[in-house]
Amino acid sequence: MPRVRTLVLGGARSGKSAHAEGLLTDDLATYVATARRIPGDAEWDTRIAKHVAQRPPGWHTVETTEVAELVRDAAPGDPPILVDDLATWLTGELDDARAWDGPVEPVRARVAELVEAVGGCRARLVLVSAEVGLGVVPQTRSGRLFRDELGALNAAVAQACDEVLLLVAGLPVRLKG
Repeated sequence: MPRVRTLVLGGARSGKSAHAEGLLTDDLATYVATARRIPGDAEWDTRIAKHVAQRPPGWHTVETTEVAELVRDAAPGDPPILVDDLATWLTGELDDARAWDGPVEPVRARVAELVEAVGGCRARLVLVSAEVGLGVVPQTRSGRLFRDELGALNAAVAQACDEVLLLVAGLPVRLKG
């Protein structure tokens, strides 16, 4: 059975996104961008436009927070899907649920929905996420919440994937598959 679900983890500027993009050699792909636009932030808009311009011309960019729905609806033979990235998606979910100072259960339900969709995805799927659990314990509640929830999300998605890679200093280390 060919690998269809790959998780690419790494720290900031580790090369995880570029490596994930390089895993897809197809002329067509769906690039799922989870970063939310920030009204009035020209620098952020410029950064997003630069990333879009770097993608192959046959890649279709979808900006959405409904990652589980998109992944669940994928069918065999559909163009591959690249989700970049889960950490940004999780941040938006925590914001939407006001979980920084409140209950996190609604976010965990969304995470469970996403993990289930990843496990059942029938198209080629590559997911990118930040690895934040390498020893630093944040001093703030929100920092600890983010680190803990992202660690749990990454672990659950890794279990649902056929292959897991960790990018360290631009070099991929195979963790699974």
